[in-house]
Amino acid sequence: MPKKSAARTASPQINHPAEEGIWPRVTREIADDLAVDAIIRDRAGKPPFDEISRLREAGLPALLAPPGPAHRGTDWRTACAVIREIAAADSSIGELLGRHYVLSWSARFFGTPEKADVLELRAAEEQWIWGGSTDLPGSEEAELETGPDLTLTPADSGYVLNGRRAFAAGVAVADRLVLAAGCTETGESLIVVVDPAHPGVTADPAHDRLGQRLAGAGTVGFDSVPVPADQVLGAVPRDEHDVAPFATLAPLALRLALVHVGLGIAEGALAEARDFSRATPRIWPIADPDNGAYAGRPSGDPYLLLAYGELVAAAHTAAAVVEPATEALAGGLLMGRELGIDERADIAVLVAAAEAVTSRSAMHITTRILELTDGADSPADGPGFDRFWRNARVLTAQSSPTHRLRDIGDHYLNGTHPPLTLRI
Repeated sequence: MPKKSAARTASPQINHPAEEGIWPRVTREIADDLAVDAIIRDRAGKPPFDEISRLREAGLPALLAPPGPAHRGTDWRTACAVIREIAAADSSIGELLGRHYVLSWSARFFGTPEKADVLELRAAEEQWIWGGSTDLPGSEEAELETGPDLTLTPADSGYVLNGRRAFAAGVAVADRLVLAAGCTETGESLIVVVDPAHPGVTADPAHDRLGQRLAGAGTVGFDSVPVPADQVLGAVPRDEHDVAPFATLAPLALRLALVHVGLGIAEGALAEARDFSRATPRIWPIADPDNGAYAGRPSGDPYLLLAYGELVAAAHTAAAVVEPATEALAGGLLMGRELGIDERADIAVLVAAAEAVTSRSAMHITTRILELTDGADSPADGPGFDRFWRNARVLTAQSSPTHRLRDIGDHYLNGTHPPLTLRI
């Protein structure tokens, strides 16, 4: 495999496929490339500079840019398919790419169409990687996971940003950060864009994570970082009930992107375990006179076939639930500002269902695969099936299926809409 550059370039050359139909082939190629050394990179746990270079070589960072002659972007369905396939090979990079795609639409969610056009064009041309979070300051997730809120103090040319916040992906490798911060003067929440190259921005990558080690998680500090007025995308109303339904698709888009990461983990684990089980005899802990008959053909073991049948069915079930959620969200995003509260509620319920089913399936599948591979892992030279379970565990811990199921039940039984909110 040719050695990739670890340096982040300011203005990389964009590799645009000639047709949108070529994206599946491009994605398969980069996924195969990532799969070759996925175990080695996971164990090393280094910041994903090399992986970002691979994504840029394939043109994937600019894939979701709005379609047009200047930068041939594609739609959310294709983007979700890309996230899922990349996650099957390396779920950390799948998460990083999924969060990047959602954040790349921040100007559309919170700004004006004119501002979005200008920002997205430059981001596509330079293949920026987006990091950060638009979760509102003071939310439950921010208080429990992201530390102190960020603050914006008015200045002559805009604002000055201070504070620290932890992020689940993109720390140290992002070209731009999208942040939600509170204005010290008005108390309103503003969505801003920050260049992490400023000397007042310091990144502290997380080390020794249980899973998703290459997503680039960590904490970023901001010490008197200037934010020009033209880098403020928009303000969030004090009363969240006044937020436009379209803007509240931002957290739903993120949740659905992570659902595709979870589905990719399950499918990737199944594919690798299948290859292992075809070639490796199953060692049964309890004596059974029938077991010896399958020593020469391990994949003929009826108990193994039953187990894989169960796991494949679980993966297909999750995929079947994810598909309508993806279609609904893609349709809602196309509606833009015309999206109504009822349509947004329907999308939220479908996303919640996909989230609940996929999180359970991913954990079930990755746990059973550890059992089926019978201690095949070792720290030095094992096939690394443990990484699928670790990655699924860290990913699914980011949300509560109980809350999602409660919202679904309330909507079905009482017709209640899920909260119209920007909170994750």
